[in-house]
Amino acid sequence: MNREVDIVIDALTESVVEVSSGKIFKTEVTEATIIYLNSSHKKNGWKFNWKKEKKEINRLLYKLVLKSNTSILLGLISLETKEDHVHIHLVEKNPNEFGISKKYEGIGGNLFAFACKYSQEIGFDGVVAFYAKTNLIHHYSVTLGAILVKNQRMFILSKQSEMLINKYFKDEEK
Repeated sequence: MNREVDIVIDALTESVVEVSSGKIFKTEVTEATIIYLNSSHKKNGWKFNWKKEKKEINRLLYKLVLKSNTSILLGLISLETKEDHVHIHLVEKNPNEFGISKKYEGIGGNLFAFACKYSQEIGFDGVVAFYAKTNLIHHYSVTLGAILVKNQRMFILSKQSEMLINKYFKDEEK
């Protein structure tokens, strides 16, 4: 079953930015453990059942947190290594990070940039694919430079991938 990615990229930032102050916070992306997945249950406002996603074969789940406070869960992403690219199955911001009450922006872009970085690290030149909700196809094309291949399937190719990686992970060694 192909799930459609349904996350609005609010801003492409250099990590995540605190909305109220404009202060940039460094982030960290690491494997999502069951502890984090317990806190990201549907009953807590999350759209997806991340514990169920963790049980899927060949899925890699990662969490985005602040380096300065790793208890703050900003978002989650589910990836799968395919033959020649990385496929994004799900990506979701913390339910507290929507609307006028959100504290940080740049979370969605950060998660996509991580998927591109992961793809680059495993030898796929940063190529990433996903299925987009119909109403977000243009948005992903404009914000991420993703190209529509067929129906709702989109790809972020090497050049755009490199741009996202450099934006979000420029301070990290390659």
